[in-house]
Amino acid sequence: MHHPISEIAIIEQNTLAALGLRTILEEMLPEAVIRVFSSFNQLVDDTPDMYAHYFVSSQIYFEHTPFFLERRPKSIVLSVGDLSLPVPTLNVCRPQDQLVQDVLQLRERGHHGMSRPHPSHVPAEETQELSPREIEVLILITKGLINKEIAEKLNISLTTVISHRKNITEKLGIKSVSGLAIYAVMHGYIEADRV
Repeated sequence: MHHPISEIAIIEQNTLAALGLRTILEEMLPEAVIRVFSSFNQLVDDTPDMYAHYFVSSQIYFEHTPFFLERRPKSIVLSVGDLSLPVPTLNVCRPQDQLVQDVLQLRERGHHGMSRPHPSHVPAEETQELSPREIEVLILITKGLINKEIAEKLNISLTTVISHRKNITEKLGIKSVSGLAIYAVMHGYIEADRV
């Protein structure tokens, strides 16, 4: 049985910004389909109502406000600096780890389309459960500890930490620390503000 895949539209005329955001979102939400539109007309020519979220540049938002206001809170305006708008905004000038945090917070504020399917709905072969020890290691990785510190904290050998890390990345298919942090938050192992 397939899950409805959440589809995300990025409407942004700046190709670099659009591709950068797409890369971050793809890492955070590997099961989402992300489409990039360089203009509002391209979006409208597509099926504009099928998207779970619209990440839209502030310029396009201002030119087509009624469309996005009707679709709040699914519309997220990509802003340079902080704008106070009636829709959620994402400051695209922040460092990558901050941006990931901001996207996670949007998700927590009710953007449920961005959540992964809950582990209980996923067929067993799709997610391999982490062992309690692997979860402990995962949490310490997301807190920024290096292998040696993790070994000391959990009172296990460095080799064991490395093998746990290898198992975690193989089971989850996530290599980057920011990706692991997002997984840990989405599965309730840590709070977003603790990352």
